[in-house]
Amino acid sequence: MQALAGESVVVIGGGIGGLSTACYLADAGADVRVIEKNEQLGGRASRLEIEGFRFDMGPSWYLMPDVFERFFGDFDRTPSDYYRLTQLDPHYRIFFKDSAERGSADDTSEPGSRAHGDRVDVTPDLERTKEIFEEYEDGAGETLERYLEKSRENYEVGMKHFVYEDRSRLRDYLDLDVARQARGLTLLGSMQDHVENYFDHPKLQQIMQYTLVFLGGSPKNTPALYNLMSHVDFNLGVWYPEGGMKSVVDGIADLGRELGVEYDTGRPATAIKGREGAFLVETPEGQLRPDLVVSNTDYAHTEQDLLKPEQRGYDADYWESRTYAPSAFLLYLGVEGDVDELAHHTLVLPTDWEDHFDSIFEEPAWPDDPAYYLCVPSETDDDVAPEGHSNLFVLVPIAPGLEDTPEIRDQYRDEILADIAEHTGTDIRDRIVVEERFCIDDFASRYNSYDGTALGLAHTLRQTALFRPPHRSKEVDGLYFVGGDTTPGIGVPMCLISGELTAEKILEDRG
Repeated sequence: MQALAGESVVVIGGGIGGLSTACYLADAGADVRVIEKNEQLGGRASRLEIEGFRFDMGPSWYLMPDVFERFFGDFDRTPSDYYRLTQLDPHYRIFFKDSAERGSADDTSEPGSRAHGDRVDVTPDLERTKEIFEEYEDGAGETLERYLEKSRENYEVGMKHFVYEDRSRLRDYLDLDVARQARGLTLLGSMQDHVENYFDHPKLQQIMQYTLVFLGGSPKNTPALYNLMSHVDFNLGVWYPEGGMKSVVDGIADLGRELGVEYDTGRPATAIKGREGAFLVETPEGQLRPDLVVSNTDYAHTEQDLLKPEQRGYDADYWESRTYAPSAFLLYLGVEGDVDELAHHTLVLPTDWEDHFDSIFEEPAWPDDPAYYLCVPSETDDDVAPEGHSNLFVLVPIAPGLEDTPEIRDQYRDEILADIAEHTGTDIRDRIVVEERFCIDDFASRYNSYDGTALGLAHTLRQTALFRPPHRSKEVDGLYFVGGDTTPGIGVPMCLISGELTAEKILEDRG
């Protein structure tokens, strides 16, 4: 028996969380319609196509393959029914901006004395990675093995008992079973403190912490629990879906169609009015009157712009007081020729990245010596760029809410391209044939994101688990939320799980 037979649901926003929720609700018998403001599904996981180049506009890392297998498995499918995966080797490459050779943590060579800085490839071969760690610090190879064992334990326990189970209230933690499961987890302290307990060399610390950029935090403000991401990185591997992350979006949307979900793109919601028997969802194309509403647009936008004041669970002061994940300065570049110095995923890091994190979280400013990420999917996929060309995506994390003008973008673009040339040996400045930029104001206008954040609420200790906004509206019966601002949080796999959790709440309430 389908628990939601006869119920109509409108999902506002076609991001990963909304698409996931739609599949679960349709499978439960609901009549589900997804309305999406933009011209394509995927939310931040959109695709930009220009002159034969295909760019992932947002997420570009396929991590946690077990989450995708579980999601499609819930509908008796597999990811391979919808897209093909390739494991990347190397998983990623790191260029450190200084010129210090591998050795002790006391290296003090002057930057700029070599064509570019120290380089590390992290590969699927863990034994080789251990050897690299040993080159920086005696004993670090075995220490890495111990670190990853703890990371694996945290991942397995955390995913089963604290990610797939939504413990959104304090009383959910006040039972013996939860205490028993949590006993072995690394719950307290920051990632900075945790990693320093294992590694002394600053470069090794950075390798273990780089994923924090994707969680929207810094080593100082992200809970140590997120060391579980190292299990994701080193043990589960880094993968690439043929065609890019938009292929994953298309696969989830195709699954939804098979389950009966309908999609309307180019149709924003302008107001949510409820509830008197049914909701009234206002759109430029006319009104919708569903029984239930799920919002996958940013939580703050829903509450501050779509609901009446008396229907909001949080006031403007709440949203103003939150810590937000970074925004980003993005360059989508079509480049003539190869960029062989760069791997599919490449990170360029200053040896001391504290100033960059401070410019995001402490004293917001455009960073002077940024850490940044380069993605070259054409290293793996010939179809994302015309023959004889490379597809290059540049992402610099920056503070949300900064001044964003054409003049600033021009200046920063030139600085970043010069930095890439200096520290990776890849000078593309005279080979760019296609260029698009995306920054703070674009995140705000295209995705309705608060202050132009690229990801939403950061994963600080006070914004993790039960401290994130809930899936159920606090004020409106029948209104639910899904996506990175609620649990379990930021990232494509987490948003996919968020869809499952939101559907569970609805089934609990309507069962």
